[in-house]
Amino acid sequence: MTDTQELAGKVAFIAGASSGINLGIAKRMAAAGAKVALISRSEEKIAAAAKEVAAFGPALGMAADVRDYAAVEAALKRAHDELGPIDIVVSGAAGNFVAPALGMSANGFKTVVDIDLMGTFHVLRASFQFLKRPGASLISITAPQAERASLYQAHVCAAKAGINMLTRCLALEWGPGGVRVNAISPGPIADTEGMARLAPTPEAEARAKAHNPLRRYGTKDEIADMAIFLSTERASYVNGAIIPVDGGQTNGDASGDALGEFKTGMSFV
Repeated sequence: MTDTQELAGKVAFIAGASSGINLGIAKRMAAAGAKVALISRSEEKIAAAAKEVAAFGPALGMAADVRDYAAVEAALKRAHDELGPIDIVVSGAAGNFVAPALGMSANGFKTVVDIDLMGTFHVLRASFQFLKRPGASLISITAPQAERASLYQAHVCAAKAGINMLTRCLALEWGPGGVRVNAISPGPIADTEGMARLAPTPEAEARAKAHNPLRRYGTKDEIADMAIFLSTERASYVNGAIIPVDGGQTNGDASGDALGEFKTGMSFV
């Protein structure tokens, strides 16, 4: 990693950080100079994650379930007490599975909504009293399903749409106090549990890439780059934004050789 120390002196709190995108953000923020607190449900997994992050800078790992407001609040208080007022919050805990609505129990639907939407509310709401204000940056991790209906993803689409609107509402309410609230919407990202579930075979992975305008998966570093940007003064006027980092996939299905078809039909006069 070659991050400059652009987050030096800042404290970051990252939820859902035992693996995947959020762990990638935690490591990059530590490499950029931040002191990082990270939470996840499993004590064993969060301890291992904190050890990885500590290779780049100060790290505090705590077991806490984002569905439990009191546990999240206690973790935030400890981070504040041990590391200092919190400058950056990333709420990225998420659940997903592939199922049609008629093949999904009410409890399955509720579980995803509780982790994704209620978890985001808990993390952002509980963080407010521990923030360094003005100047704090809060970041939700959402998904393209928030805006694009997807087969077998009714639970995720509903939860992520809620995250987007929650992000916008908090940006309105907390902006006057100098707290910015934005969201990152990652597209398909390599080496994540989400894509392992959604595209579990080489054939499915090839199909997923074929639908993306850039014909590839994104990387965890590319999501971390956006999170770091939103946490700096360079993004000081960015508030209430839902930012796709998805290779352009939000704009539509790009399967097929669109450029080739265009060239075939072209004529120059």
